[in-house]
Amino acid sequence: MRGRLAGLAAALWLSSCAPAAPVAQAQTDTPTIVSLNPCLDAILVEIAGPEQVLALSHYSRDPGGSSIPAGVARRYGVTGGTAEEVIALQPDLVLASIFLPQPTRLALERAGLTVATFGSPTTVAESVAQVREVAALAGHAEQGEALAARIAAPPPQTGTPIDALLWQEGEIVAGEQTLIAELLRQEGFTSHAAARGLGQADRVSLERVLSDPPRVLLIAGDAPGQRHPLLEAQHKRMLIADFNPALIYCGGSTIPRTRARLRAIRAEAERRP
Repeated sequence: MRGRLAGLAAALWLSSCAPAAPVAQAQTDTPTIVSLNPCLDAILVEIAGPEQVLALSHYSRDPGGSSIPAGVARRYGVTGGTAEEVIALQPDLVLASIFLPQPTRLALERAGLTVATFGSPTTVAESVAQVREVAALAGHAEQGEALAARIAAPPPQTGTPIDALLWQEGEIVAGEQTLIAELLRQEGFTSHAAARGLGQADRVSLERVLSDPPRVLLIAGDAPGQRHPLLEAQHKRMLIADFNPALIYCGGSTIPRTRARLRAIRAEAERRP
């Protein structure tokens, strides 16, 4: 099983440099898996059950950092991410971020475990490709295609784009080359931050928001400025909407939920006088 997984991982890496091809048929025997990344957790619970996934990352149980409903996360085991914990579980496959510490990866591979690492998608297309790759490794190509179809579903036709500011944790904004920025554009919003020359992780103070308000303010943080009483008096100047930070950072099954939230906010903005 592990030898075949290593070969499949290599083939998938090579295929990422080649034109798109049909996903391979799922294997009749599926590998046992441990995930060390919350975004990969969210993909796995959509395509594989607890009998195959020996453990998710500990973030899956963290309400502030998980992209998985709490009831679903409780069905799966978790690890703290140490090499010792993972090796003790003896999975056929370990899924992790490209930022997995090298000593941890070496320890896992020396123990004979197959490790596949993934980056963070910055576009919907990259997320679709990642879902297919994870599903192929897990032996669930058909389920992966179903999830990929949900992610890649074209957004509805929208009217005039609406000026919006996504105010993230730490009072910062997202850059335009991010997945959440692409989703905002696809769902009919324009970037208030980009129009003012702001880029990835630039800070926007409460004073700046009040002096130059967007039409829609999406608050995805709990900094003092983001919960300041002065904002309460601004509802006539802009639509102020809470936005769950868990919708920002992961692709996969998070994308349909993010689209639904953005569509609800846009509909509310369009109803306002």
